[in-house]
Parts: sequence; structure tokens; C-alpha cells
Amino acid sequence: MGMNVIRNRLMMAAAAGLVFAAQGAFADEDHESKEAWRLFVADHTQPVVRAIDLESGKELGRYDIKGYAALTASASGRTVFAVQTEADIVHAIATGIAFSDHGDHRDVEVKDPALSPVTFEGKRPVHAVPHGEHVALFFDGEGKAAIVDEDALLEGEAESRVVDATAPHHGVVVTMGKFDLVSVPDTDVEVKPDQLPPRIGLKALDEDGRQVGDTAPCTDLHGEATSARLVAFGCKEGVLIARPGGMGGPRLEMLPYPADFPKAHTGTLLGGKAMQFFLGNYGEDRVVLIDPDGDTPYRLVDLPTRRLDFVLDPADLRNAYILTEDGDLHVLDVIDGAIVRKGTVTEPYSKDGHWRDPRPRLAVADGKIAITDPRHSLVRLVDPATLKEIGTIPVEGQPFAIVVAGGSGASH
Repeated sequence: MGMNVIRNRLMMAAAAGLVFAAQGAFADEDHESKEAWRLFVADHTQPVVRAIDLESGKELGRYDIKGYAALTASASGRTVFAVQTEADIVHAIATGIAFSDHGDHRDVEVKDPALSPVTFEGKRPVHAVPHGEHVALFFDGEGKAAIVDEDALLEGEAESRVVDATAPHHGVVVTMGKFDLVSVPDTDVEVKPDQLPPRIGLKALDEDGRQVGDTAPCTDLHGEATSARLVAFGCKEGVLIARPGGMGGPRLEMLPYPADFPKAHTGTLLGGKAMQFFLGNYGEDRVVLIDPDGDTPYRLVDLPTRRLDFVLDPADLRNAYILTEDGDLHVLDVIDGAIVRKGTVTEPYSKDGHWRDPRPRLAVADGKIAITDPRHSLVRLVDPATLKEIGTIPVEGQPFAIVVAGGSGASH
């Protein structure tokens, strides 16, 4: 049933897209179609983030920050958050691209990108988790999260709401309506001074910080993603699904891994945008497709070598792209649950060595796969249909983390 459910959702999404396209074709004559795509690339070692125009390869901005950064785009794509764990700070970059919906079409407004004067400081920030118009910034060294309202941030306001997650731990907070989903540390276990306690579960807090419902067990909780109205979390026992539950708070449901699965677990998750499903790792050399409402929620896909990175295509709904350490890029059909083609796109990058060694990362922009290649100071652009390189963008230093902002819309 799971495969049919996803296939039906895909057909519905495609039909909706055709309706949208047809409506757009009859838009007012003063609507001029416009596309804008920007890459935001952080250096592996240097404290710098660059904004790059995809079409021209021109650098639009170079932003000096405090430390090397992980990058996360907000749900709207108007803001990129540069999380600098070792420097105890998070910077925000306005992408300069904003969309507004008008029913039969959407407008796009394009400005210069800019580094926000608003920063968020705290001990060891590790996660920026977007959900709707908010982004939750979690600080491991404090066991607290700052909930940032994107509209206020872009107006230059530094206010944020604080969620207390009990104690310092490598945790996460995700907003869900009027509630916050908060990881729970094991405060009874003794840890060394330079270590943090493990995660043992997830709880929901209301607007006043009071817990609603029971804590859901989730050993070593790590990785989260949103798809439609659901949020998924990776656990040792399975994947924990949070569903909106009205005034009583979110409903938390564990999807245990099948008994016949090899011993491993999920710690990184991606959420489908136009369809409700999740893609997660399952150990280092497998991925798993998750349909929370399917009779058989899990479908396992074997990879030939260990995974370096993976990403969903927001426009071509069937496609996910998986880069493995041998330098091959694999196209996964999420409907059929199978690898349909592969091609070599970089030199091999081994996963052996330090976990923070420079390795390629993926993003999707304007029907192209963008791949950072830190060894050669390049962003490589690959055609997903042929898996052939169709262009390169030189980037000084060691381009590493990458996110995309952009799309098409009407311009007046």
C-alpha cells in the first residue's frame, strides 16, 4: 500500500502543478516571468560565507563571520543561518529573494543579499531547524533553544523566545503550532566533564513551557525533518513521528524498524515537500524511504559504498540524489524505491579519517545538482538526467557547506 499511496500523492501533486501552470499562462500581461537562483557556500576552515549567482557564477557577497559554519535555509528561503559551533554564535544572511503567493501565480522580489546585524550567541550552537515561519536554534552547551521569528529577524529585531530543554545535551527543538517538540536528556547518567548526557526521548511543551502528554522514548535521538504536517526523528528503536493533535498537543508515534532489517539505525532525515514521506540514512551504506501512513512504512535501499551526502529534488518529485565516497552520484526513484542511474561526479572522498574532514556536499538549484568539491576549489554543476557535468563555479578556498535560495515567479 505504501508505494501506491506515494504514487497517488505524486500524481495529485503533478496535477496541481499542471493547474498552476495553466493558470499562470493566463496571468495578467504585466506579469513578466523572472528567475533568481543563489548559492550560499561556507568554507571548510575559514570563517567566511559567500553568496554566488548561479547563472553567472559571480560572487554577490562575501561575509566574514566568527568561525567555520554549517548552513541551513529557512522554510521560506529568505534567510540562511550560519551556525558556528566552535565560535558560540549564529549569523543570519538575508538571501535577497522573496516570494509572495497570489493564487493564480506567485511574485518574486529580488534584492541584494546581506549579512544581518542580528546575531544569536550561546554555548555550542549545533542545529538550526526551520518549521513554518520560525527557526529553532539549539545551543548544546546550554540545553536551550532560541525560537526566531523570521519576519521580525528580517526587520532587524533581535528578540527570540527561549525554550528550556532541561540540561545541556546534544539536542533539538522543533516548533509545531503552539507547541514545541523538545529532546529529553538522561540526567541520571554520569558523564565526563567534556561529555554531554545521551538523549533518551522526546516531549511536547505548551506555550507556557509545561509538558503535555508523556515523554516518548527515543534512544540517541538524532536527525529530524518535516514533511507536510508531520515531523520525524531518528532513534535507535525506529523513527518517531509527531503529528498535530489539537489542543491536547502533538501525538507521538514510534515506527519500529522491521525485525528483518540489518542492525543499524537512522540519524539523518529529509522530508518530502510536495509529498508526505521521509528519506533517511540507515547506517552508512543504506538509505530508507519512510511512509508513515503506509502498511509497510519502511523500504530499504542498499548503496555500493558509504554515503557522503544526500538531497531531495524539490522540483522533480521522484528524484533523490545520493553521493557516495567513490565519487558516484546515484539517482533514487522515491516512488519505486530503486536506484535508476549513477555517474561519477568527483574524485573519491573517503569517509575514513576525521568526521569534519572536507568532503563534498549537495544542493539542487534550477534543475541542476550543485556539488561542492573542496579539494579543487569548485562548485560542480551536474545535469540530473545525464549525470554529466555541465559547468563549474570556481570558489576560493575549500567550498564545503552549501544551500540554495531561489525559484521563478512573476515580476511586475
